[in-house]
Amino acid sequence: MNLNNPWFEAWKRLRKSKIGLAGIAIIFILVAVAIFAPLIAPYSPIEQDIMSRYQAPSQRHLLGTDEMGRDILSRIIYGSRISLQVGLFSIGLALVIGVTLGLIAGYYGGYLDMIIMRIMDIMLAFPSVLLAIAIVAILGPQLKNAMLAIGIINIPRFARIIRSSTITIKEDEFISAARVLGAGDFRIILKHLLPNAMAPLIVQTTLSIATAILEAAALSFLGLGAQPPTPEWGAMLSDARSSLQKAPWVMTFPGMAIIFGVLGFNLLGDGLRDALDPKMKNV
Repeated sequence: MNLNNPWFEAWKRLRKSKIGLAGIAIIFILVAVAIFAPLIAPYSPIEQDIMSRYQAPSQRHLLGTDEMGRDILSRIIYGSRISLQVGLFSIGLALVIGVTLGLIAGYYGGYLDMIIMRIMDIMLAFPSVLLAIAIVAILGPQLKNAMLAIGIINIPRFARIIRSSTITIKEDEFISAARVLGAGDFRIILKHLLPNAMAPLIVQTTLSIATAILEAAALSFLGLGAQPPTPEWGAMLSDARSSLQKAPWVMTFPGMAIIFGVLGFNLLGDGLRDALDPKMKNV
């Protein structure tokens, strides 16, 4: 392994970051719970037991039960799958489309750049949650439509970041050398521009996954995302509104799960931002 590789140096700085390591630990737990949900969950996440409704946390139900007698712990465990699915799919979609548009706009410039970035500015002019609500209202209240909406509203973030990096990098000497050697636009973009713009993209991707989890929870809370009986954290909060006073655990634990998941990706994003910042090299 080349010890002077910038990615290896970034990894060494990340390992020294307590914030980054805490984020990695939280995400590892979240992923492990999602993968092994059938083995960890003590009950079915959708099986109802009316005779056991609104039971307080006990040895039988560690986090209590909800209005339908469903085990809250089991629903939270299975809900981690949905939150990760939403984050990875929606941000993956935004990443692919946003990076493509940003590379085209930054590399070619001119009217193409103006058209693409004005469309991005128009999208950014709308509050992200309101734009997501509008998209889901048009497509219909389903989890897949919520993921699509979240992906669309995150496209401008990636487009602006990669465009800014592309405009700076394309003026470097190694890009001019590649053109002189006969490299085409497609090769320059994929082999030279994109790899050198990965650092800010990695940080933004991590932070955006945290935002996507929150946005999915918000849509489900409003009844526009996951539909009953899907064990989604935001939908669980929505179902618990009427029972907050008599059974506060029904809302408390799903809310803590959302905080836990979002915190993990935010901490990792902060750690990556410091690790990938050239100014932190000698820290």
